[in-house]
Amino acid sequence: MTQITIIGNLTDAPELRFTPQGKAVANFTVAVSKRVKDGNDWKDGPSSFYRCSIWDAAAENMAESLDKGQRVIVVGEIAQRSYETNAGEKRSVFEVTAQEVGPSLKWATAKPQKTGKTAPKPKDDPWGSAPTIGDDTDAPF
Repeated sequence: MTQITIIGNLTDAPELRFTPQGKAVANFTVAVSKRVKDGNDWKDGPSSFYRCSIWDAAAENMAESLDKGQRVIVVGEIAQRSYETNAGEKRSVFEVTAQEVGPSLKWATAKPQKTGKTAPKPKDDPWGSAPTIGDDTDAPF
């Protein structure tokens, strides 16, 4: 998969849903428009729309924190998917599975708060737990 960074505006509020197993997913679309000079004025150029999703606690945090029209920065993996409509037309779309989403601070401010939720630690992560005082274990480097 190819990693991508998108900076643009949310076209609508994130749509938060839950899988039957209780896993959170937020779906959202980001519009990206390049500004172009037209004589002495600036105007919006053609727009591109990126359909995105983000999972787990980040999905819940996004749905609680961001809304339609806000400028966001999205980092994730982009993939192309092909499908056929009910009318038999073949279509192709690009979809982004986001790892990170946040507000752009170019024209706004934000006051992040910790949620109290923590990311699960991989079982074989040498940094997952700190040695206790008096432990003879060497640092993992």
